[in-house]
Amino acid sequence: MTINERIKEIRRILNKSQRDFAKAIYVSNGYLSEIETGRKEVNERLIHLLSSTFHVNKQWLITGKGNAFCNTTKERLDRMSWLFHELNPEFQDYVLQQMDILIKLQNKL
Repeated sequence: MTINERIKEIRRILNKSQRDFAKAIYVSNGYLSEIETGRKEVNERLIHLLSSTFHVNKQWLITGKGNAFCNTTKERLDRMSWLFHELNPEFQDYVLQQMDILIKLQNKL
């Protein structure tokens, strides 16, 4: 898998349209399309934007080695916070309810 294909894979994992994904990383939809199809080269700026915006592991993005997303607790919390912010308020409430249920289950183990 090429770096261009990995970028497309990240977008699919995050369930984002090209338009929304491009907007989140401050590039045009056309530019993103050309990146995903391999017609444009991936530059350091785009790698940094993907890493900082979506917490993509730079090493995975460049080489394909390791996990797609960063895995430290802080990195997971940052990603969770970003994803939570993207949800509609009613879905945010649902996520919080599910977290409460998971904590109760964990405490029973």
